[in-house]
Amino acid sequence: MRARELGRKSVVVGDRVGLVGDTSGAAGALARIVRIAERRSVLRRTAEDDATTAEGRLERVVVANADQLVIVSALADPPPRTGFIDRCLVAAYDAGIEPLLCLTKADLAGPEQVLGYYTELELPYVLVRPDSDLDALRALLAGRVSVMVGHSGVGKSTLVNRLVPEAARAVGVVSAIGRGRHTSTSAVALRLPPAPGVDGDPGWIIDTPGVRSFGLAHVSAESLLHGFADLVEATVDCPPNCPHTADAADCALDAWVAAGKADPRRLASYRRLLSSRSGEGDPRGEADQRNPGDPLAGS
Repeated sequence: MRARELGRKSVVVGDRVGLVGDTSGAAGALARIVRIAERRSVLRRTAEDDATTAEGRLERVVVANADQLVIVSALADPPPRTGFIDRCLVAAYDAGIEPLLCLTKADLAGPEQVLGYYTELELPYVLVRPDSDLDALRALLAGRVSVMVGHSGVGKSTLVNRLVPEAARAVGVVSAIGRGRHTSTSAVALRLPPAPGVDGDPGWIIDTPGVRSFGLAHVSAESLLHGFADLVEATVDCPPNCPHTADAADCALDAWVAAGKADPRRLASYRRLLSSRSGEGDPRGEADQRNPGDPLAGS
């Protein structure tokens, strides 16, 4: 329980806290949280991108003190959504957390399309199949606090159960229309078991409920570029205070893409986020939308 003197200060998964009372952890033990240490990182999301709406002003702290954001995406059933991955990258960079792309169901489809989209970012990734060992993933999780996020149905809870068998996280199935069903209902931090023959801290993973959207109202328009490092250099040639929108006069991003220096889908994704911030898009509905020119564009 939380001490009264903490007032309305919230405690979230990942917080480092000071306790008094019975800290044995035995059944029936009671302790109080009397201090919350300063957070070294905070991963947030909002329900909407537009900060002028009530949903956009409502920030949800996903986790505190994480070192790494593991973005879990299936390669099929449901299909990958690079728009959602882009949102997670923006949130990770804004929070000062390193991203890791975890592509599941690699037995159903190849990763070429997704990886090709992120070629310029040199985004670290790992492929997971139902019959593959998880040694590569465990090595990337070792010694870190990693938070796992992803749409429902991408196999996140199944992956958690493989990493921590005693976790017994609920798993579900994907519906006929390609939507996952929410199975995890709360975030939980799990200590990873020691890997055989490997010394050192195995790390922690924080499993989170499947999300349909990742609102970015808390991220400034300027900071959105943190998730699009392949476009940053082009903005040097933009006029002062350029909004970088499609109708912006003399925006250098179009010429940059036309010269083959960035994928046009990346620019389109960035501009969709800019439009959504101004209330022209709804992140809750984008998960079901597709760009006819890009089968991966949904978010």
